[in-house]
Amino acid sequence: MLTSLEGKAALPLAVDPGTGRLEFRGGLPPVTPAVRTLAEMREVLEDPAASGPDELYYMYRDVGFPQDRERLHAHGLRYDITVILPVRVGREFAKTAGHYHPDVPGANLPYPEIYEVLHGTAWYLLQRRSGDGVSDVVLVKATPGDKVLIPPGYGHITINPGPDVLVMSNLVEKDFRSLYEPYRLRRGGAYYCVTGDGGEPRFVPNPLYGAVPSLRVVSAAPQPDLGLDPAVPLYRAAAADPSRYAYLVRPQERGEALMRGVAG
Repeated sequence: MLTSLEGKAALPLAVDPGTGRLEFRGGLPPVTPAVRTLAEMREVLEDPAASGPDELYYMYRDVGFPQDRERLHAHGLRYDITVILPVRVGREFAKTAGHYHPDVPGANLPYPEIYEVLHGTAWYLLQRRSGDGVSDVVLVKATPGDKVLIPPGYGHITINPGPDVLVMSNLVEKDFRSLYEPYRLRRGGAYYCVTGDGGEPRFVPNPLYGAVPSLRVVSAAPQPDLGLDPAVPLYRAAAADPSRYAYLVRPQERGEALMRGVAG
């Protein structure tokens, strides 16, 4: 049975909780997802030889009604949806590959990004690079309606720690290319999320990073001045007024306000 996402997404969408595939309804143009396979993920796993399903998550890029997409594009923005299955690879919980963002041209400051949980539970594992290591590692826990801002300079992985399919949207500058290589070189992030003795998720450090900072855990917090309101779907807010999210294209204009969500 399909699960409707319309209330949280403000789009006529549903997800098949068994397959993770989206159903596009009400005249919403369908999008064919990019599929992240187990074979592609092996280079960022705790155990590269671990067994798991062949398909781990789906990336639906540039979702929306044509008039809304055109408006977002005019402001340099794109709205995507990612679906992560509730599976394990060996003892590791399902996750995205992890990436950093490049610098804004001429600004010496990386692009930020907004995520929003539409269904299930998301754990966002953020890390800030410092030389050959990382200087800060933050876990942001989020549930449906929560918005999470990935600040400039933080790489990130999304983990599905729950029993349900995870569906999340993101709003981002439409043209930059994510930087996956730093995660591939260290076989993933600074920590792995694995199954504990009782089946609960726990974090273990990735030995390829050497000494890593202790993991800081925070909850997603509303930031109304940045358009992060848990009561208003991200798609609705961005389509109505894309200019509110100009900081995703020009983060240098908002400075320290973009760092509040990971402040210690």
